[in-house]
Amino acid sequence: MSKVKYYYDSETLSYQKIEKKKGKRLGIALLSITGSFLAGFILLVIYLNIPQIETPKEKALKRELHNMQLQYGLLNKKMDQIQDVMANIEDRDNNIYRLYFEANPIPEEQRKAGFGGINRYKDLEGFDNSKLITETTKRMDILTKRLVVQSKSLDEIADLAREKGELLEAIPAIQPVKNQDLSRIASGYGWRNDPFTKVRKFHYGMDFTAPRGTPVYATGDGKIVRADSRSTGYGNHIRIDHGYGYTSLYAHLYKYNVRRGQTVKRGDVIGFVGSTGRSEAPHLHYEIFKDEDRINPINFYYGNLSPEEFGEVLEKAQRENQSLD
Repeated sequence: MSKVKYYYDSETLSYQKIEKKKGKRLGIALLSITGSFLAGFILLVIYLNIPQIETPKEKALKRELHNMQLQYGLLNKKMDQIQDVMANIEDRDNNIYRLYFEANPIPEEQRKAGFGGINRYKDLEGFDNSKLITETTKRMDILTKRLVVQSKSLDEIADLAREKGELLEAIPAIQPVKNQDLSRIASGYGWRNDPFTKVRKFHYGMDFTAPRGTPVYATGDGKIVRADSRSTGYGNHIRIDHGYGYTSLYAHLYKYNVRRGQTVKRGDVIGFVGSTGRSEAPHLHYEIFKDEDRINPINFYYGNLSPEEFGEVLEKAQRENQSLD
């Protein structure tokens, strides 16, 4: 109960009740509110400037957060280095490996494409370091995709290299008779005089003169598809299917050293020089087919001839003399 105050009125010779004025009461209330506000503000300033007392758990979480930020920073630096190495590999892949093996380069947008559609990083939002975590995760995803694309490209290059190696082994690339076994190169590819009719006709192979029984070598890897005398004019002859559209033919043989269906390697002895069929003297008639068309064998002796030897063979093969078959 609030105290009631009185004062003595000398005129009425009595005590009168002291009435509080409304304005004064309002001023006191405002003063009280202002004082309270100032006191709270002062306390807030003091609170904010006094070092906060952290609990052990808060300290541990703060250290863990700081360590995580450091680790993400190191991870981003490592990704910078990996991206530089990756860019170098991609450049060599497009401009050397794929170019050499006649494969189309992989477009840049395909290598570095992001991930569209739904927001796959939604779960990483709403944290203090969301931007750092999200950007790092995006970089990691894109780098992973680039690695996958490059890995598939290298697998393709490996297959092409393997196929190219098989092609190089299969192409007829050596002389079918060794130089030291040759008497001479009797005739080359082109128009020549027929030894029997004496008229000019096109000679579709090369004639290598050598003694009867001289070894004849397979000029490339392949499969024996014929070893018989059932082809007009060729006598005992062998045909090797090298794959990739290439076939080689060896005619007028004395005898065979292989059978039909047998697989041979370049340099294997497949038969021996003879003079069977339409032949004037012991020699080997040699032809090469590409996609069933006969082509000049002179272009396929790079496997065992030096530039000087090849020049000599080329000069002899171009002489328009008489063929031996």
